[in-house]
Amino acid sequence: MGNSTRDIDALIELMAKLPGLGPRSARRAVLHLIRKRALLLTPLADMMQQVAATARECARCGNVGTEDLCDICNSEKRATGELCVVEDVADLWAMERSGVFKGRYHVLGGTLSALDSIGPEELRIPRLVTRVETEEITEVILAVGATIDGQTTAHYIADQLEGRVRLTSLAQGVPIGGELDYLDDGTITAALNARKDI
Repeated sequence: MGNSTRDIDALIELMAKLPGLGPRSARRAVLHLIRKRALLLTPLADMMQQVAATARECARCGNVGTEDLCDICNSEKRATGELCVVEDVADLWAMERSGVFKGRYHVLGGTLSALDSIGPEELRIPRLVTRVETEEITEVILAVGATIDGQTTAHYIADQLEGRVRLTSLAQGVPIGGELDYLDDGTITAALNARKDI
């Protein structure tokens, strides 16, 4: 492609930087957007401009919204005393999709990692401790990943909050519809350790 497609090439390069899209997928997506210019490309460009201007991080929990406080933090119905701690906003959105949790959240912004020089100050752990001290929180649910860094983070938070609030974690183990033959050893071990009476 030559100079006549410079803008299109630049758009493809930008799209290719999105998670889950490589150069080939980005080319296909851009071509589809151009073909559906009125239906997709123009409204998408307008919406992206609007979101770029208005999106911000919630000052309380770290969620993404368009106000200083997100809809969840603003909702009195969500003031249940339960605070679910997640690694990032994608995890918060996944919990919300399930529709099961009715409390509020705290987004850490990652996990502790000595290799990447990510300590408590780089995450929102001090802010979490402050929230437990100042808000009427009765339970902190640690919904972090079952990775080594995730579990290290959970243990650190548990140490910081011990004796101040009830601490729980999500059960880990066999997913609904999961067959033992297809599960890794770590999942089977976690499922066995989290067994309960029938």
